[in-house]
Amino acid sequence: MEVTPVIAVFDVGKTNKKLFLFDESYNIVFERSARFNEIVDEDGFACENLEALKKAVFDSLNEVSRLEQFDVKAVNFSAYGASFVYLDKDGNAIAPLYNYLKPYPEDIRKKFYDAYGDEAEIAFKTASPALESLNSGLQLYRIKHQKPELFERIRYALHLPQYLSYLITGKAFSDLTSIGCHTALWDFEKNDYHNWVKQEGLDNILAPIAPADERIPSYFNGRWYQAGIGLHDSSAALIPYLASFSEPFVLLSTGTWSISLNPFDQAPLTAEELKNDCLNYIQYKGKPVKASRLFSGHEYDQGIKAIAEKFGEDVIKYRNIPYDPDMPGKDIAAYYELIHQIISKQKIATGYVLKNTPVKRIFVDGGFSKNSVFMHLLAAAFPQIEVYAASMAQATAMGTALAIHHQWNSKPIPNDLINLKYYSGTSHVV
Repeated sequence: MEVTPVIAVFDVGKTNKKLFLFDESYNIVFERSARFNEIVDEDGFACENLEALKKAVFDSLNEVSRLEQFDVKAVNFSAYGASFVYLDKDGNAIAPLYNYLKPYPEDIRKKFYDAYGDEAEIAFKTASPALESLNSGLQLYRIKHQKPELFERIRYALHLPQYLSYLITGKAFSDLTSIGCHTALWDFEKNDYHNWVKQEGLDNILAPIAPADERIPSYFNGRWYQAGIGLHDSSAALIPYLASFSEPFVLLSTGTWSISLNPFDQAPLTAEELKNDCLNYIQYKGKPVKASRLFSGHEYDQGIKAIAEKFGEDVIKYRNIPYDPDMPGKDIAAYYELIHQIISKQKIATGYVLKNTPVKRIFVDGGFSKNSVFMHLLAAAFPQIEVYAASMAQATAMGTALAIHHQWNSKPIPNDLINLKYYSGTSHVV
């Protein structure tokens, strides 16, 4: 029997936890998905079931390693990155993975800004809008000042992707794609931790920074693997595009949030951009990525639900409407109006990351890339820019595999990772 060399990728979202095996041409040859019920922290707030997640990683890797048709050469991890796992000196998790949606104590927030200055100035330096618990650095600050006994026991605070890697490698690392994503930890101008991090001594429990293509030879359950250190999921999703295109582009990644990512804009964020929910990521090669966010997927879901209720229709009717501005029906007119409203906001949000850059192409992936009405109206909103719907199988997981391509894969990176469909704002789809 022919044995296929593969990489195993764990892609851990808030809802779905997925495992993929990619062959050397980046075809998915195996996949598995699971969901876990959340547990609660000591305050009764919902949080990740860390023990169930740990067991799933071990069990799943053992399972695929026993499959005779595959030779698992490597393993890597992507996950949402806005929360820390706290390890003691023995490597045991000693606190919940606190939910980044958990309300932040007002007295701790005031203490922080009284000590370290203007909220807008810190947001500017760290390219992180003030988002309270979504700024994972402030989660660490809260623990130090609210739970000092716990803080004293922490040897390492690892973002979730790096914790998943630690489970296999036993090595603790920090990664710039996690550190650089709205954590309030990183001073983008100095390219180092912000002064407040060092004054609080937090840098002592943040593991050494390693590059995103770092690999650690790891022996796990009787087998050797080349293991990556893990990546923040939004940064991982950008990697297939950076691997495939050298000309400047913006990626509009759509889902509940629509995130516009410009990896070719290294200009500092302005006060206006920060006020309007712009932020910087750090991509896997260490360069800043200017980003803006819009809650458009949520607005769309709420909007079509309201239209369906008003006109006595099923929401499914509106999921696959073809682009035809002359299509009859009051509900269709209401649907187009909804999309027009979302596009008008999207034009502003994406405009923040397009300003003063040589971008000539916008790639749209995720849910809206399959929406013909959205894509045509988006193309019309940006008549000077080529707009494409981009599709590939599991961009985040594929990017996570590509990050350590040269550590396990003897073949060149394929040039057909991404399928593109051009949309014109003035005519039919080409």
